[in-house]
Amino acid sequence: QVQLVESGGGLVQAGGSLRLSCATSGFIFSNYAMGWFRQAPGKEREFVAVINWNGARTSYVDSVKGRFTISRDNAKSTVYLQMNVLKPEDTAVYYCAANQGYGVYRSTETYDYWGQGTQVTVSS
Repeated sequence: QVQLVESGGGLVQAGGSLRLSCATSGFIFSNYAMGWFRQAPGKEREFVAVINWNGARTSYVDSVKGRFTISRDNAKSTVYLQMNVLKPEDTAVYYCAANQGYGVYRSTETYDYWGQGTQVTVSS
């Protein structure tokens, strides 16, 4: 049974930091690119960051470059998103997702598995 479980969300003031984790099971984690997406109320789900299978390649949406860092630990089958200098516009439900490919992928349609999401709220 495939599982992706996000954690680490919460309420933080603008300028603060959070570290999201996504623990996975039920598939061969090291064969998958891992992405983070987010969805704010009334908006479509959007790409945030992706990391390839071995961590050698990453890609970010422009709005988080320099503030967010994606990383992975294949031994723990876990992907992380370190979020610094948070802004109110970062408020959203954050989802991790797995793509059975060896590149980096930004489109939601290319992902095979999804977590349930974790809420991040940034107050001004």
